[in-house]
Amino acid sequence: MPKNSNLKSILIIGSGPIIIGQACEFDYSGTQALRSLREDGIETILINSNPATIMTDPSMADHVYLLPLTTKSLVKILKDHPQIDAVLPTMGGQTALNLCIEADEKGIWEDFGVDIIGVDIDAINITEDREKFRELMLKIGIPMAPQATATSYLKGKEIAQEFGFPLVIRASFTLGGAGASFVHKEEDFDELLTRGLEISPIHEVMIDKALLGWKEYELELLRDKNDNVVIICTIENMDPMGIHTGDSITVAPAMTLSDRTFQRMRDMAIHMMRSIGDFAGGCNVQFAVSPDDKEEIIAIEINPRVSRSSALASKASGYPIAKIASKLAIGYTLDELSNQITGSTSALFEPTLDYVIVKIPRWNFDKFEGSDRTLGLQMKSVGEVMGIGRSFQEAIHKATQSLEIKRNGLGADGKGYKNYDQIIEKLKYASWDRVFVIYDAIQMGIPLSRIHDITKIDMWFLKQYEELYAIEKEISTYTIDTIDKELLLEAKQKGYGDRQIAHMLDCLESQVYNKRETLGIKRVYKLVDTCAAEFKAQTPYYYSTFENQVEASNGERFVDNESAVSDKKKIIVLGSGPNRIGQGIEFDYCCVHGILAASECGYETIMINCNPETVSTDFDTADKLYFEPVFWEHIYDIIKHENPEGVIVQLGGQTALKLAEKLDRYGIKILGTSYQSLDLAEDRGSFSSLLKENNIPYPKFDTAESAEEALKVADTLDFPILVRPSYVLGGQGMKIVINKQELEEHVVDLLRKIPNNKLLLDHYLDGAIEAEADAICDGENVYIIGIMEHIEPCGIHSGDSNATLPPFNLGDLVMEQIKDHTKKIALALNTVGLINIQFAVKDDKVYIIEANPRASRTVPFIAKAYGEPYVNYATKVMLGDKKVTDFDFKPHLDGYAIKQPVFSFNKFPNVNKQLGPEMKSTGESILFIESLKDDEFYDLYARRKMYLSK
Repeated sequence: MPKNSNLKSILIIGSGPIIIGQACEFDYSGTQALRSLREDGIETILINSNPATIMTDPSMADHVYLLPLTTKSLVKILKDHPQIDAVLPTMGGQTALNLCIEADEKGIWEDFGVDIIGVDIDAINITEDREKFRELMLKIGIPMAPQATATSYLKGKEIAQEFGFPLVIRASFTLGGAGASFVHKEEDFDELLTRGLEISPIHEVMIDKALLGWKEYELELLRDKNDNVVIICTIENMDPMGIHTGDSITVAPAMTLSDRTFQRMRDMAIHMMRSIGDFAGGCNVQFAVSPDDKEEIIAIEINPRVSRSSALASKASGYPIAKIASKLAIGYTLDELSNQITGSTSALFEPTLDYVIVKIPRWNFDKFEGSDRTLGLQMKSVGEVMGIGRSFQEAIHKATQSLEIKRNGLGADGKGYKNYDQIIEKLKYASWDRVFVIYDAIQMGIPLSRIHDITKIDMWFLKQYEELYAIEKEISTYTIDTIDKELLLEAKQKGYGDRQIAHMLDCLESQVYNKRETLGIKRVYKLVDTCAAEFKAQTPYYYSTFENQVEASNGERFVDNESAVSDKKKIIVLGSGPNRIGQGIEFDYCCVHGILAASECGYETIMINCNPETVSTDFDTADKLYFEPVFWEHIYDIIKHENPEGVIVQLGGQTALKLAEKLDRYGIKILGTSYQSLDLAEDRGSFSSLLKENNIPYPKFDTAESAEEALKVADTLDFPILVRPSYVLGGQGMKIVINKQELEEHVVDLLRKIPNNKLLLDHYLDGAIEAEADAICDGENVYIIGIMEHIEPCGIHSGDSNATLPPFNLGDLVMEQIKDHTKKIALALNTVGLINIQFAVKDDKVYIIEANPRASRTVPFIAKAYGEPYVNYATKVMLGDKKVTDFDFKPHLDGYAIKQPVFSFNKFPNVNKQLGPEMKSTGESILFIESLKDDEFYDLYARRKMYLSK
């Protein structure tokens, strides 16, 4: 039992829809907390408005409330559950903390006799109010940068005059650096000061003297009620101060910190945590360190909650921070808890890492045309990847291979910049690809000292890059026949992919692979074990590396592989890689459910993914987790090592689907819908021909592979024309054009970005209603799990539309056509598993827009709305374990559910906010209404045409 036996029922506040600055790392933390509390027999009640996450699955908490995160919703829940003893607000990011404070100010917790655990209100207020925080730090002797608070425009001007430029403006009580900016020149100050004051809910900004070029570090701490403190992880930002940590490349453990300074930083962090309040839970502290021999330390901020970095630190160290933090919140002490990875050591034992992790953010600037792509104090990334290796070089290569931006790693792929001025410009103004540009600069011969002067990135990191380029140069002097084992092994140990080595040797990737096999250079798998192998780890959580052979006493030579293969029948689920617009947390939800369903069918389950924010990469979701890039070379080696019955690709979004062709070519079984069917649906031209054969209506279309062909096609179709590339996700590159000039410009631009693509040109049905359906098919039977009607007209991407379940305005004739077309298409594509089909309805005739025989963005939404585990059912169908007719479907929904998109345009103030065929939303919430007379439905319907851009 928990040490505080008064706690029987706890309310957890989630983080709501995914936005830039607050992503699924809080879904991961919240899920861990819910599991952790239930282990102790505590009743859990959850409020969260996000339908796409595993956290809001009915299996996660005793009571799940999919309601807006408002105090009105809290009052409703507290009335429904008078037994609630306490609220845990530290798992839902800034959204949960802000709601907790608002409820406290309104006296709601007091009215219902609810305690706040895991943090105290004073601690939140001190850390959020930058003036109070500064005063406290100076009182306890912690150095801070010169700074002052302004609550008016006039006061701000006075401070700027006193400090001089450059300055930093930070808005109080905001998330993801909203309203924060660097001011280099006096003429920019007025506008940025006004913006900061407007964004802050309390009309307050803190103005700091800018610490440009200082190094930045983060520490993750846990404290219990007896004041025991452990430091779980020290994270170093490769990017210096001035770039938000969420947009920085980060490395753990810290690489360039002297032990003396590290010990000082530890003591300061613990002192800070103890001084802000008397609470048990997690904390994240950020510091700046001067880049000279003095290594002066200055405190930046402290967050008394699990943070974006605590998900990363958990995956990096294997120490489940949120799980332990929630145990501490209910009264346990660290020495009473065991470390779940080793099973034998105490949670008071600090993790040690015998490997390196590198996190690289994933941006989506292409979705925000005209956006400022430079990185600064305001976070702009939508997701992240993590690479684990034996060295920094191996880890950064694995992280860059995980990004899915058509790069094979650092350099050696012919895609680097070659123009001197462009390289210098990109180094000066950090943007999303600076991680690659540093390599290009070294390749061009720009001295390291010059790169360091511009970027202020520590020389140690730059020397690591230089070594990588040196080995590329050396390998390029050989051919595939002359390269020796030692050099090839060194390149693999430094993380170079076979594709990159093939580029250096001017041969095929398969030739490099075969040469490696012949020479016995094979991947081995190592455990992420939290304690540098001092104690035996129980959990099967692996990363790959390459090792030199060692010789045993009997003369036998071998490499040490820690991943033992069982003789059970097994399946592999390919994850969805980093979050991005068009492919978010809904696919993580699907992967987790797929894993659980396969486990119920008696399979050993294996997960491959590289996203540290998600539940699918938790160490106890699958029987085995390989934290590896979802990148062909890595996947293939794991498959060869594990020899599974097959691989599931339809739950991991476009990431997993893109690997289907190679899996098929190498004779690896794809479970569920075959590669041929997946490809047919992706190839826009072939799919339209299939519709023609089956007598299913579709807009008039033709295909083109060049601008010239597109202009000829335009003569046979009427404008407006919708241009769509094949094999893309989230409507990438889709556009409605209204004349030949627009058509030519768009096609030329598209084919430059996606060469050799087959484009579909179809007549855009202006003013049509859009609808979509999701279904499960076993090859013979089809069950439609949900039909949704979009409030916005056809032409706005389905991910950006308010989708209503069930439809509110489609007659019986239209509904029959939708059902009929869905069944016909699912069977014609030989679907085994899930399928999503999108329709345009005009003059009571239903046309097909597209079909995706895979898990879709809307499946979790339908599952939550109807209270049915559809992904579980679909996975059992894919595995051949069940037929659709074996399930007893009992969907239940009173009234309507609306999937509402959420946008992060506030991060890009000057961007065109009009919506069109390319998706721009970063997340979603679910809204339940009793009838169409509901005011909220009226509001949505009245605004339906506001955004449409052609």
